[in-house]
Amino acid sequence: MADQHESVSLSPPQADRATSAGHSWFPGPPPPMYSCTLTPELVAKAREELQEKPEWRLRDVQALRDMILKEHPNLRTRLDDAFLLRFLRARKFDYDRALQLLLNYHAGRKTWPEVFQDLKPSTVKHVLDLGFLTVLPRPDPNGRYILFLRPGKWKPNDYPFVDNVRALYLTLEKLIQPEETQVNGLVILADYTGVGMSQASNPGPFLAKKIVSILQDGFPIRIKAVNIINEPRIFKGIFAIIKPFLKEKMAERYVLHGSDLRSLHRNIPPSVLPEEYGGTAGRLDMSAWSRLLLDCEEEFVVEFCQPDPLEGVVLPDSMLCEGEQAGGREEDGFRALRSQLYYCY
Repeated sequence: MADQHESVSLSPPQADRATSAGHSWFPGPPPPMYSCTLTPELVAKAREELQEKPEWRLRDVQALRDMILKEHPNLRTRLDDAFLLRFLRARKFDYDRALQLLLNYHAGRKTWPEVFQDLKPSTVKHVLDLGFLTVLPRPDPNGRYILFLRPGKWKPNDYPFVDNVRALYLTLEKLIQPEETQVNGLVILADYTGVGMSQASNPGPFLAKKIVSILQDGFPIRIKAVNIINEPRIFKGIFAIIKPFLKEKMAERYVLHGSDLRSLHRNIPPSVLPEEYGGTAGRLDMSAWSRLLLDCEEEFVVEFCQPDPLEGVVLPDSMLCEGEQAGGREEDGFRALRSQLYYCY
């Protein structure tokens, strides 16, 4: 069994303590050997919400590892405790669902190579410099980090939209490293100031569905709320295209605030928001998260710039994004999107 384990396992990225020290507001990468970093309060929360029992934790990890080795022996995936725990927690320690999530996670790389090929922070520096996304330095009172997006900062002539997806994916990969994020989940805040027809229609329904598929069914993270602020009238058309791809529970987590900061503050307290949004956490700094990601370049090279993890693995068609077989249906969907957006505009 040891030889088989070595043949399929990829080494986890090593924790860089020097890098972590330079970004003390965000936890550093986990150590090579797993050691639980959860507080007693988070251990209790994980037990109640995720069915995670500390006394069974490593047994459950081993059970998932055994399933991978038995059912997918050619899958080149990390098998270390910390990595597999992400998938168990995301699926409340249901072995079968955790395994499916892991396969979906790797299948995303297979079906969307333009996102995952040579995926590292230096290749999306232009996205980070533009201020398309960041992570606010203070988590909310529930311990959830806030992923802050500004779609209006991107213009179709700047660069391909897929670069935004690459930056988003790298950010999620970094956010999911700390165990507290795995337990608490995260919150998304999106400011739609400046979003018009060109941004809304450029990705198209095909791309929108692939993004939702990866975030909803192909990544081990719990998105607890999506707050939309300063959304234009056109957002009705955008959401009309996205909503059919969302699970009911996720769709219910979208909250539209318009320009009402009081409404936003009922969901995200001013204590963690920047001054630009009526908060008391100082001026918005888009550069801190950019520096953190760029300092982790080597870590992402190890994680993503490797041979195809699914080489030699046969996956059922149901695991591929529907667009891989959609053909002309993408164009039909795009026309429907533009019609909807013009109506709302």
